[in-house]
Amino acid sequence: MSHSAESGRTTFADYRVALTTPAARRPLVASLLARLPIAMIGISELLYVQHETGTYAVAGLVSASTLLGVAVGSVAQGRLIDRLGPTRPLVVVTTLFALSIAALVTAIETEADTVVLVTLAFGIGIFEPACGSASRALWGRLLSPGPALTAAYSYEAISMEVFFILGPGLAGALVTAPWPGTGMVLGAACMITGAVLFALSPAVRAWPPNPRRGGATLLGAFASPGMRTLALAALGFGMVIGFVEVAVPAAATAAGNTAVGGVLLSVWSISSVAFGVLFSLRPWPRPLGLRLPVLLGLFAATVALLAWPSTLWGLGVAMLAAGALITPQSTTHSMTIELVAPKDTAAEAFGWVLTSITLGLAAGQSVSGYLVEQSGPPLAFLVAGACAAVIAGLVWLRRNTVRPTSTEVGQPTRT
Repeated sequence: MSHSAESGRTTFADYRVALTTPAARRPLVASLLARLPIAMIGISELLYVQHETGTYAVAGLVSASTLLGVAVGSVAQGRLIDRLGPTRPLVVVTTLFALSIAALVTAIETEADTVVLVTLAFGIGIFEPACGSASRALWGRLLSPGPALTAAYSYEAISMEVFFILGPGLAGALVTAPWPGTGMVLGAACMITGAVLFALSPAVRAWPPNPRRGGATLLGAFASPGMRTLALAALGFGMVIGFVEVAVPAAATAAGNTAVGGVLLSVWSISSVAFGVLFSLRPWPRPLGLRLPVLLGLFAATVALLAWPSTLWGLGVAMLAAGALITPQSTTHSMTIELVAPKDTAAEAFGWVLTSITLGLAAGQSVSGYLVEQSGPPLAFLVAGACAAVIAGLVWLRRNTVRPTSTEVGQPTRT
């Protein structure tokens, strides 16, 4: 892995070099289409279930179950992509994803038991096509280590935040449509189309199989101590977002304006994108081992402050401040993978990060749903900040494990 990942400093010219790479154009557009509805599907699912069942507790469980499925499926898909190339795995899981969406919609409309909804939602998560992991890993095959590759990873993080700007707002608006499942179905259709186009693009089809991955240990990329530290930081990051994604719509509902909940979730992505670009030009702290806990600790503090505003306007302003820490963390996660992941495990390594984030999201949404029902949104914001602060402390204690690794996938490592 490249030592250049440790600095992470880029220029706008580096973004231009990355994004105009000829082989990247078709998968770039397809990947955008596949990832655009990621936030839209999850939030639409939560709002759809809440609309039909009348409770955020059940909606939170269903949404968390989908996230748990993503946590399981992302690593498995990543390993298959590293071993077989992306095309065949993505086409198969995309087909299964479409069937799972249809099954969940049917179950919701027929007022199936909560256990059935949770089970089907888990299937949706498992089969959600891992275009994000494949797209990030593809950049490492198209670009040499250096500033342009770092800019590509920053672009991936920034583009995801753009999707989080558009997704929640669309979800909040579409839940008020004549049929409240409109947002989830439209988002799924967009993801399915993009995933198939991405899988069949020339650069992706040219990704060769790697039979060596067949001898990997069960832990795979997670055998690296640095990967385990990164996964811990990603867990805290996802947990905070999970708390907020339930508590903010609940705050809007309590204020009598349900549709504003999705808009408020888009608000903090605005500052995330703006600050993320500036952060990539001059990242801080310089060592990635310090950057991970520092950014997570600051995120914990700003999210805890969301408990104080008494109006939706005040909450929106506070979310602008908290959102500034999102893209810098996502970019840092990608750069850390470049530094610490074992050889030939790029897609799986990104899968482990996604798994950690989604486990955090699932935990945050489940606990937040309970706290919102019992005590209201402010307590959920405070607990989110406290949990993230504790995890940031643990990441700081493991900061020295964030260093270059020469470990092969199947070799043992030491912590």
